[in-house]
Amino acid sequence: MLGCVVLLLVTLCTQGGNGEDGQTPGHVSVVIVGGTGDLAKKYLWQGFFHLYVNHVSSGNTFSFYGGGLTPADKAKPVFFEILKAVNCPKDVSQERCALLKEQFLRLSEYQQLKTIEEYQDLSKHIEQQLQQEGLSEAGRLFYLSVPAFAYADIAEKINSSCRPTSGAWLRVVLEKPFGHDFRSAQVLASQLGSSLKDEEMYRIDHYLGKQVVAKILPFRIENKKFLDPIWNKHHIERVEIVLKETLDVKGRIPFYDQYGVIRDVMQNHLTEVMTLLTMRLPVNLSSSEEVLQNKLHIFSSILPVGKNQAVIGQYQEYTTQVQQELNKTKDHISITPTFAAVLAHIDEAQFEGVPILLISGKKLDERVGYARIVFKNDIFCLQNHNSIHCKPKQIVFYFGHGSLQYPAILVSKNLFKPVSKDSEWKEVTEHKDVSILGLPISDYYVQIPTEQREAYSELISYIFAGRKDSFISTENLLASWGMWTPLLSSIASSFPRIYPGGADNGDLLNVRLIGKEISYNSEVVIINNDQMGGTSANGFQVMQGKFRGADLVSAWAEELVERLAADLQGAAEKAVLESGVFHLALSGGSTPLALFHRLALHHFSFPWRDTHVWMADERCVPVTEFESNFQNLHDHLLQHVRIPYYNIHPMPVQLNERLCVEEDGGRLLYEKEIRKLVNGSSFHFVLLGVGYDGHTASLFPGSKTDKHGESLVALTESPVKPHQRMSLTFSAINRAHEVALLVMGKGKHELITQLSRVEDNPEKWPVTGVKPSDGRLVWYLDYDALLG
Repeated sequence: MLGCVVLLLVTLCTQGGNGEDGQTPGHVSVVIVGGTGDLAKKYLWQGFFHLYVNHVSSGNTFSFYGGGLTPADKAKPVFFEILKAVNCPKDVSQERCALLKEQFLRLSEYQQLKTIEEYQDLSKHIEQQLQQEGLSEAGRLFYLSVPAFAYADIAEKINSSCRPTSGAWLRVVLEKPFGHDFRSAQVLASQLGSSLKDEEMYRIDHYLGKQVVAKILPFRIENKKFLDPIWNKHHIERVEIVLKETLDVKGRIPFYDQYGVIRDVMQNHLTEVMTLLTMRLPVNLSSSEEVLQNKLHIFSSILPVGKNQAVIGQYQEYTTQVQQELNKTKDHISITPTFAAVLAHIDEAQFEGVPILLISGKKLDERVGYARIVFKNDIFCLQNHNSIHCKPKQIVFYFGHGSLQYPAILVSKNLFKPVSKDSEWKEVTEHKDVSILGLPISDYYVQIPTEQREAYSELISYIFAGRKDSFISTENLLASWGMWTPLLSSIASSFPRIYPGGADNGDLLNVRLIGKEISYNSEVVIINNDQMGGTSANGFQVMQGKFRGADLVSAWAEELVERLAADLQGAAEKAVLESGVFHLALSGGSTPLALFHRLALHHFSFPWRDTHVWMADERCVPVTEFESNFQNLHDHLLQHVRIPYYNIHPMPVQLNERLCVEEDGGRLLYEKEIRKLVNGSSFHFVLLGVGYDGHTASLFPGSKTDKHGESLVALTESPVKPHQRMSLTFSAINRAHEVALLVMGKGKHELITQLSRVEDNPEKWPVTGVKPSDGRLVWYLDYDALLG
């Protein structure tokens, strides 16, 4: 049951004048779906009332209509009680406020809005009002404050039945969560994309409406002459983005237990702040497109974030609350994290090696949010250590709460005195006796907003103005999930550290950075046996043996990947020592991603400068598309290591603006390149996976692989889309010095069981055709695939 879904259309009738914010004046309809929910009650109606108050003289007219799933006789009393509770901005007199509230209520009425026919009736009602009052329509704004599973259906109803006509705009606002991982976000984006254009969607993140967050880019631009010389790896020691909360999640368990702290606040709020701090400054701050593109660029530069880049925790009462609210038995254990500290690095010259810490949790010692840039101190004091010059150097974007109740930007006085060209910000020179992150507030230059405004009110004004830079585009959403999904997958079965909550946490959640990895500072933690979740599987060690007559290495996934990465580096070092070059062929798919992350984050001595990377197979799609194996390889490995660009050899699947056309000779070009550069066409190392049907590279069952003869490269057909592929042949694979077959996951256990029993039959089981003539074959099977 979706609950009481309420729609509000707001109509404010005023006289002539030009529209504000560069918009054509006209009639604007504002729609809230979910208008009696908590979010609407606490923030949305207040925000729209402020929009009404601030634009009552704008030249626009507006209309208010309310509707929802609940019949009108039941919903009206609730609806109007919410509207009566709104407050005017502080600069509005009491008399004028009473008049505006009276208009706001008088122009509001409630309708049931549930079926497509009711959406059609709503649209007819708007159009009749426009005709009766002789108004031209400027646009319609829909705010979907409902669960995400309802988005696609409502968007389809809006698209088919409630779009404005005559060139008026449509804006549809969406509340998080926008999916729970990359795939679900992609599906949701596709569903919404069938009804709405990207420019019509405003994915809201209320953190971008916080005044301090919205000020980050203007602050960086206004103080560019001070910041340009120090906003880099030579001066920045670390970046911290922290959101601490004292409350638990009691009452929100049905939602929270599916999402946890990373999905709830880190993938969205903290990630957005990170991009604002590290993105290239836009030439034109008012260009939403440029701001969004610069944010997007950051995601392509972030080093892979995996299990070794995060620690997780859970407050002690959480599992009991889950048992109560989800009606679980006493032996049910939840491993959903309520605390996380994540370490990110940006692989660009400007920020190379600078740790970026994103930290958030429930039941911590204080409620506070901030982003802090800590600078290296290049002054060393022999005496007078309390001198301002010897103290920490930092810039703090303080979101609020904590010891300083109001939002502020604080700059250490031993850095520079910031400037502000914004009349909405002012400098504070008289301070109360408080300490902010290790320094008394008197040691900072402090700027605060002249008037504090609520985040939702700010964002609602941006939506009305058509500003897109403070919202999440489809591209940026998918890029963010692309960063976080591998981490979420890697910790999916990890047990969080249990902490008591509040001040009792003590040093329990302190973290330590070692290179590119993060860990808890204290290793010994005593917790109840029932929190351990049974016997640890980590008792197994790396195991060696034989599989199908070839060498076998098996371990739990993490140890297996470590072993394969070490073996791969060993093969590379040996080849470079003997011949001065290492030729590596890599297959596509998701299985090798963990290996790519391991190589990028740990194997800094890998001889990349002397390595040539080749493709074992490729889908016949442009290399810029998500499905491209090369795109996958580039995003997860190549861009993060120092390999010469001329040592990278993508398969030429696109020639003459066509994909994998035999007459264009792409496979012959690749074969010619191999024969020219690879001695004897024998790769030093070929990494392959195995599909559920037994295919390897892009050699599929029933593809008559024997017809390829001595060819090194072939065009093949896949039973799944995209059908066309380019692949190394068995002739090329079996010439290699070493071939590794990497198979991971419980889903592959049945396949491995079958392969252990079948005879060599490359037409039915192509992987059985992998038999290096003069080289070595090694199967790398994790315990899930081997033992199920």
